[in-house]
Amino acid sequence: MPNTATAVDKSGDRVRQMFGEIAPRYDLLNHLLSGNVDRYWRWRTTRIVPPVLKGRLGVAPILDLCTGTGDLALAYDRAAKGRLRVTAADFCPEMLALGEKKGANRGVNGRIQWVEADANQLQFDDNTYQLVTAAFGLRNVSDTDAGLREMTRVCKPGGKVAVLEFTTPRWQPFKAFYGWYFRNVLPRIGQAVMRNNSAAYEYLPESVKGFYEYEQLTERMTAAGLSNVRFHPLTLGIATLYVGEKV
Repeated sequence: MPNTATAVDKSGDRVRQMFGEIAPRYDLLNHLLSGNVDRYWRWRTTRIVPPVLKGRLGVAPILDLCTGTGDLALAYDRAAKGRLRVTAADFCPEMLALGEKKGANRGVNGRIQWVEADANQLQFDDNTYQLVTAAFGLRNVSDTDAGLREMTRVCKPGGKVAVLEFTTPRWQPFKAFYGWYFRNVLPRIGQAVMRNNSAAYEYLPESVKGFYEYEQLTERMTAAGLSNVRFHPLTLGIATLYVGEKV
């Protein structure tokens, strides 16, 4: 299967440094730049792919990979009413530290475990998690296919893998307007709020443009060993949720 994604420098050191730099204001920028719609996207993810609390998957934990400061991990803790263990994993220690602090403030760290992990080579056992998620992070993994294979490997048979990612809207004229905003406005707002010349918000539109979308990513997920892979566009296609099952 040919790789149709555009080449973007996603070397581990570069990405880790960029996200380490923006970590202190990461949540503020996410909510500001999305108009708080990112909260809705995570909420919708927990509804489209809800935690399983009964049956053979009911005692299995959840893994949120590329967790950042843990918003999706926290959303799944709420959705499960605190009845499941959640592992929040990321390779950026600055992000994890902020997530762990957030979890401590909300009294959930007995249920959420914060773990430094490389998505290309996870330290977790095979067939462990009922649900493996990644929100706005898979495109930052240096080897997308390896990351998807690892997500599939640690998922239990009968469980699901869910990927929430930015996408390019398909509907015109919104597609053209959003493309202009993403390329020209978003990086400048990000740098102004950060008060430095961080490349992270120049990297963001590059990484979205260069990543697999819609049918392309469903094909990669299927090639990684998942079945019945489907995608759910959210908010006119600004973001899309991809869901596959492990047989």
